[in-house]
Amino acid sequence: MELLTCLPVKRERWPEGVWQLEYRSEVDGKTDWTLVQPRGSDWLVKLHGHGSSGDQIYTREDLRKNWLPRFLEVGYSLCCPNLRGNAWMSPAAVADLKSLLDYLRSEFKARRFFFYSGSMGGSGNLIYAVVHPEDVSALVALCPATDLESYYRWCRQQKNPPVLEEIATAIEVSYGGPPETNREVYRQHSVWRNANRLTMPVFLVHGNADAIIPVAQSRLLAEKLKGKPDFFYLEIPNGHHDSPLELQEPLFWLEEKRRWLTGD
Repeated sequence: MELLTCLPVKRERWPEGVWQLEYRSEVDGKTDWTLVQPRGSDWLVKLHGHGSSGDQIYTREDLRKNWLPRFLEVGYSLCCPNLRGNAWMSPAAVADLKSLLDYLRSEFKARRFFFYSGSMGGSGNLIYAVVHPEDVSALVALCPATDLESYYRWCRQQKNPPVLEEIATAIEVSYGGPPETNREVYRQHSVWRNANRLTMPVFLVHGNADAIIPVAQSRLLAEKLKGKPDFFYLEIPNGHHDSPLELQEPLFWLEEKRRWLTGD
């Protein structure tokens, strides 16, 4: 990864110590950016949702109030990549994130990475973890898609809400076409098909009335991971797409896993 700039970012609602790293991808030369807030050797990777960008945790009111203080309170450094926008952890996005985490190890002495994200971000957490399990110490995935091939088809079949058509198009663009023309790439990035590679602790949450990513996506993975000792699945009765974002249990669970790994 070629670093282009590393500058402190001053915004009214952002904490002191937030830096914006601009870089050029080794995949195709595309320029992109990530926000980092260095505070220690354990890093929290926060991936944004569809339609948002890398600054989501600092600009979206509920995340800024409910998540950010907790992450900072327990001492995480933060990494919030823009990661090609609505890329749904495509092969290029995976490669960019891999380079970014290696850079944080080299330049910021990062030791462990914990992932906590929802929706497209939660999907990305899981996809990255099956491709590079060595980089993920523990992860929380809220309302994720666990098999983009079936999720893409489901989105194309729905009439409402309109964002589903937009999501399907974004997946198709990022993955080089629909599943029938690039099936092997979709299957390499299917968390459900590659669940055995989730060697780290995993906390999965989904609302069973989610109209954006159906709960069937999480149920597929939960069935595959049944019996895994460090896997926890929580389904919210009548929960909608944002219901998991309001929970405190995943935050406490991740901190417990971090303490166990560090021996604190």
